[in-house]
Amino acid sequence: MKIGIPKEIKNHEYRVGMTPSSVREAVSHGHSVMIETRAGEGIGAIDDEYRAVGATIIDRAEDIFSSADLIVKVKEPQAVERAMLRQGQILFTYLHLAPDPDQTKDLISSGATCIAYETVTSPYGGLPLLAPMSKVAGRMAIQAGAHCLEHPHGGRGILLGGVPGVDRAKVVVLGAGVVGKHAAAIAVGMGAEVWVVDRSPEVIEAHWQQFGTSTHTVFSTRDAVEQHVLDADLVIGGVLIPGASAPKLVTREMVAAMTPGSVIVDVAIDQGGCCETSKATTHADPTYVVNDVVHYCVANMPGGVPRTSTYALNNVTLPHILTLADHGFREALKADSHLRNGLNVHDGQVTNAEVAVDLGYNYVEPLSVLG
Repeated sequence: MKIGIPKEIKNHEYRVGMTPSSVREAVSHGHSVMIETRAGEGIGAIDDEYRAVGATIIDRAEDIFSSADLIVKVKEPQAVERAMLRQGQILFTYLHLAPDPDQTKDLISSGATCIAYETVTSPYGGLPLLAPMSKVAGRMAIQAGAHCLEHPHGGRGILLGGVPGVDRAKVVVLGAGVVGKHAAAIAVGMGAEVWVVDRSPEVIEAHWQQFGTSTHTVFSTRDAVEQHVLDADLVIGGVLIPGASAPKLVTREMVAAMTPGSVIVDVAIDQGGCCETSKATTHADPTYVVNDVVHYCVANMPGGVPRTSTYALNNVTLPHILTLADHGFREALKADSHLRNGLNVHDGQVTNAEVAVDLGYNYVEPLSVLG
């Protein structure tokens, strides 16, 4: 199979779909790999490293899209990339379609087979292709929040961990999943007062077993969210409904009542955000202020640490890339129900139930379109 890796073109996105070591594995399986020139520079991988493991360096993304059978990316295709997709082509990347009707419409029109990293499941539970970036984003959220709390960046001027004789900051983490767990770990390490809010008693119990009394756990109700958000110096939004838009837990009224100079880092912004005042930002212009509350809503947070992120991502995507290339998408998806859960759009039809419901499309069961 011909595998194509275009250079990422989203604002300040430096990750790449495959590392040189991943390319070497694909070539060893008998596949040809094309990669756009300089696509790996953001992770410190130059063209010669890709040539050395058997890849062909291509000057233009258009030539990759026109000839590759399988396109491997990191972020959702931008409008110019979506226009180059074609019927019968496989796209394997993050998509986050539920809050993005324009992208969904274009992917349907393309006729391509679009498999989303974030909805692939695992026999062990969870979302294994989303988890590595959730870990990175959760950890980065605390770094970003601590930075935004500094006065020159619009914050209250609070040091996250305080100093002897001066209070530390209160960090409220909404969601105790992968993002929340890793955000809590960094916040605890920096000495903050950490409160974790979740609606699952089992998840809260697991969190307590891991962190003990170093964090406070709270069962999620409207009252609990409001009470703790209004008292927080830093709020981390880490809630997720797989494939669907994130629930709006933090209302405009709550934001208006928060302490001036407090900070919201909405990690859930890829799925529309869990705060009503959230809107996607970029690494070039990461923050804005609403009601004197600093909002950090970068939609590709892990892109800020592309080397760590790319290698972590490839650890979990490579086996699926090889499966798709070795067997073709039909046989691969028929044989693996968990990879099949990643199929969001195929040949003009929406094959993910949450996306269909959120955006008003007819849902088509994935197995029924695979023949």
